[in-house]
Amino acid sequence: MDLYAYTYVGPEEIRRSVATFPAGAPIVSARDIEAWLTCHPDALAEGATYVIDLQGRLRLAPRRSEHVACAGGEEILAAGELRFRRAGGQLTVAEVSNQSTGYCPDTDCWAAVALALGQAGVNPPSGFTHEVIFRRCTHCGERNLVKEGWFVCVFCDADLPAGWNIGPRRRIHVKEPG
Repeated sequence: MDLYAYTYVGPEEIRRSVATFPAGAPIVSARDIEAWLTCHPDALAEGATYVIDLQGRLRLAPRRSEHVACAGGEEILAAGELRFRRAGGQLTVAEVSNQSTGYCPDTDCWAAVALALGQAGVNPPSGFTHEVIFRRCTHCGERNLVKEGWFVCVFCDADLPAGWNIGPRRRIHVKEPG
């Protein structure tokens, strides 16, 4: 499966400030999720920070963690916020977004999220429960979150491009399981 690898595009001072933080916990099974939730019980209520690393693995960190710290400073396939819930004794995904202002992944990173959740033994929802559209203003250079389909820069009122244009990304091939 061909996916995009996203480079960190957030403030350099944040990258430097979290450079010594441990990377997020790699999650490859439902048992890993359960163990992580045991260590971070607040995550069921408030959610977690996640990234999908270049090997297609889910990595989790406490909710207020920076995505670049969760990723160990590396490129990612997806990043955002994730909340699990227990339904009928089974762990499910209650909410998942691509909201990461440090990496600003496009909405097409959903394929990486769905693959990683499936590999970790959790049935993914049909898509992001909260989808974020990021664009860089070609006039003033600021990063924007597009809200309600309004492609206008909140900083200078210039029109924003229709297509993703935040920063460098490269196409990579990730092997699908099976």
